[in-house]
Amino acid sequence: MHHPPLTKVYYTIGEVAALFGLAPSVIRYWEAEFEVLKPSKNHRGERKYTQKDVKLLAEIHFLLKEKGYTIDGARKELSHRKVAMKDEKQLLLRLTSIKEKLAQIAKELETEN
Repeated sequence: MHHPPLTKVYYTIGEVAALFGLAPSVIRYWEAEFEVLKPSKNHRGERKYTQKDVKLLAEIHFLLKEKGYTIDGARKELSHRKVAMKDEKQLLLRLTSIKEKLAQIAKELETEN
């Protein structure tokens, strides 16, 4: 899953397809199959892919082409990853809160001595 660094704000479908060595029709097909992949379009209806879109495409490409997932399997994997990321963020917030409370207790203990 090694691709050149992303330097542009927006990419065309041709540029994105070239990054992954795919035909633009494959990218359009993936858009239809993965509802999370929704690039914006300009006034002429041309797709504009952000760096976030390209990174999502990289994940989809990895799952389908390198790991051999089916479309349905890749959809489920992306959904599981999203849930896991949400859980990790909640855990991080809880741990940060606990750390702050411990720091406050330590400070209170220092002032008592």
